[in-house]
Amino acid sequence: MSIGANYLMIVKKRFQAVKELADITIQRLSNEELNWACNEESNSTAVIIRHMSGNMVSRWTNFLTSDGEKPYRNRDEEFSTATATKDELLLIWEKGWKVLFSALDSLKEEDLLKNITIRGESHLVMDAIERQMAHYSYHVGQIVYIGKLLKNEEWESLSIPRGKSDEFLKEMLDKHDAGK
Repeated sequence: MSIGANYLMIVKKRFQAVKELADITIQRLSNEELNWACNEESNSTAVIIRHMSGNMVSRWTNFLTSDGEKPYRNRDEEFSTATATKDELLLIWEKGWKVLFSALDSLKEEDLLKNITIRGESHLVMDAIERQMAHYSYHVGQIVYIGKLLKNEEWESLSIPRGKSDEFLKEMLDKHDAGK
């Protein structure tokens, strides 16, 4: 497999892994918790969901052929503190990811070195993908952190639990040695 095809396969897996961290956290939170913000300058999970989805729909719609900041996007509205139910938020959330994965699925390796624009600024497709990966990872980290704050002792780790690093390492080494 070529490097471009490998890259596209890997980046899809990475976006899926980032999404899964947020999906699990969102499922663990109640309607009230999804709309909670620790202060007026902080965003709730609901706000982050609206913002990420708005960004995804704008950036990934007609990804190769139109500017990533679409004229119909109302970025300021994404930061509205209006409350929403989990079901409403999940529809918004999934809409953004559907557009992202559809765009990624349509890319071919020869597209990776094409130029696209975001707010008039030119980016290689590969750079634009990495830019969005960083942006979404940043916000998913915020979602997970909010979840941890709210759930406190009830929180179940999404990665290696504290005090379990050696055990996890052994399991991984055993798993990968078994395949040799």
